[in-house]
Amino acid sequence: ASCVQHRLVVRDASSLQLLQLYTCLDQIQYIEWSSDSLFILCALYKRGIVQVWSLEQPAWHCRIDEGSAGLVASCWSPDGRHILNTTEFHLRITVWSLCTKSVSYIKYPKACQQGVVFTKDGRYMAVAERRDCKDFISIFVCSNWQLLRHFDTETQDLSGIEWAPNGCVLAAWDTCLEYKVLLYSLDGRLLSSFRAYEWPLGVKSIAWSPSSQFLAIGSFDEKVRILNHVTWKKITELDHPATIASKKTIVYKEVEKSPAVDPERLSFPPTRELASSLFSTKSKYDISQVPVSLQYVKPVADRANPKVGVGMLAFSADNCFLATKNDNIPNAVWIWDIRKLKLSVVLEQLCTIQSFQWDPCQPRLAVCTGTSRVYLWSPAGCVVVQVPGEGDFQIMSLSWHSSGDSLVLLSKDNFCVCYLEGEEV
Repeated sequence: ASCVQHRLVVRDASSLQLLQLYTCLDQIQYIEWSSDSLFILCALYKRGIVQVWSLEQPAWHCRIDEGSAGLVASCWSPDGRHILNTTEFHLRITVWSLCTKSVSYIKYPKACQQGVVFTKDGRYMAVAERRDCKDFISIFVCSNWQLLRHFDTETQDLSGIEWAPNGCVLAAWDTCLEYKVLLYSLDGRLLSSFRAYEWPLGVKSIAWSPSSQFLAIGSFDEKVRILNHVTWKKITELDHPATIASKKTIVYKEVEKSPAVDPERLSFPPTRELASSLFSTKSKYDISQVPVSLQYVKPVADRANPKVGVGMLAFSADNCFLATKNDNIPNAVWIWDIRKLKLSVVLEQLCTIQSFQWDPCQPRLAVCTGTSRVYLWSPAGCVVVQVPGEGDFQIMSLSWHSSGDSLVLLSKDNFCVCYLEGEEV
């Protein structure tokens, strides 16, 4: 699904054939599929309205108007039959049922980095709250929206919460001014508290491994710390130095070259094909000899949100690899072997890393850098894929299909789908 101004366009994922076209009341700011892909939500934040469309019954539609309360966020519940709307100033979360048309309210949600999270099985929801200048967490049962647990947290300014994939442990982390990660059980008991250091800027990002065995914490000191699920103690620290010295680390460096043109083919005015080949550059990977010095950017100390520390990290689907990005070294992706707890590969790009994401089915990483190329890495090696087409298609983000067979590449105004052919049996 994609939106163009006030129109919602639904296409077949395999052929991109147009299936449905819906018209909303105003410009669409956000869209989201229900978990069963039968409904799609369109949020019109400027109007405080959510419109819902059905794929099975195109004539059916639903409109939810928050009125004067306004709207700043909207999302589906895991069952795909309830919509959670967050009103302006985070006064409340309204839960709307598509089946019974009933309405439930959750008061005092906290405006933070990640304040509403669901367990992977869809049974429970955790909400970060702020009451009387103190942080709380409420856990709800998603089947009837009844409050299961409500407890305060030992945080100064709760920044975010995240369930472990098995739904047994909830991680909560404090503001970047206070390094603190808290781990709570489903019944609200504090299992452990982790603090790496005291005074400098603290936690910047966290990620659970798919098996729930590891919690990776990216920090402003350019390190990733990994906690284990038995004692919740640190098992290793992963550094991101500007110089790669280990001979056991493979450094793939992106290099760019202009294609050679046969002088006999030159003509004036040049043909369209010749012009595109003259001004296009091709890219490939070379393996660099260690030691390798990576491009290091010194952060500006007197500005807010400094470009420093580990801001992106993600585990592969098989738990074997961890990909990270250190914002001080914006052109590199670090790939760690979790089985050995060692740095395995560094991808050094020509441009700043915009996004990366693991294939949901196998250890294969897709990377984009704001250019018209997508980069794919797997343990077998890495490759540069040029997006065909006219004009400058700058890939700013990407998303894998759940099957791992295709990849959506998004620019500011356009998108394209990259289909990956499997090996012939």
